[in-house]
Amino acid sequence: MYTEDDLLPISALQHLAFCERQWGLIHLEGAWEENVLTAEGRLLHDRAHEPESEAQGDLRIARGLRLRSLRLGLIGMADVVEFHPAPEGGDGVRLDGVNGLWKPFIVEYKRGRPKIGHEDEVQLCAQALCLEEMLGVSIPSAAFFYGQPRRRSDVALDDVLRAETEALASRLHELAEAGKTPAPEYSGKCRRCSLIEICLPKATGGQRSARRYLQKSVADVLSLPNSDAEAPL
Repeated sequence: MYTEDDLLPISALQHLAFCERQWGLIHLEGAWEENVLTAEGRLLHDRAHEPESEAQGDLRIARGLRLRSLRLGLIGMADVVEFHPAPEGGDGVRLDGVNGLWKPFIVEYKRGRPKIGHEDEVQLCAQALCLEEMLGVSIPSAAFFYGQPRRRSDVALDDVLRAETEALASRLHELAEAGKTPAPEYSGKCRRCSLIEICLPKATGGQRSARRYLQKSVADVLSLPNSDAEAPL
């Protein structure tokens, strides 16, 4: 069990699932490259995180619900948590001022389309694990609402996803305690990272990669017409 002082943001878990170095650059070094996509996503979450609740027929909706897990050492906020009627004696929770039992269902808002990787699913699962601990109720599934194509996408929170999420939470605390940004490892997903110009994975991805980068740079200079650079002896 972690203490309140040990809690780390769920958003950090999402970054870690994508790339350990991206996590380090953002959460240890404070690096962030704002672009149109990240700005739109931030505005979308700012609107979704405005704390309020509402009722739509038999549905109760809570926005900007704060989440916490002392078991995993995580803290964050859910965009939307829907509470659906649950049968008496079933697996549900009681809400203040409302009769009956209610089953929570998390909806996370994302701009754009579903990602190629599954870091979004890890983030959603972490939110569900926090809410399960807080309410003492099981949450077998949740959903994303993507800006394109503007419809929900349900996610089964199965044992495999839960185990991966818990393992990443443990790794997150391990790296945070070490306090060192992981070294870069270039891969195809680097092209999808907004921090690629800060990270420079091809130039700094280990000693051998750096040597190849410098050798190529020198070769490129020497191959230029009318170059003033001297060839090595």
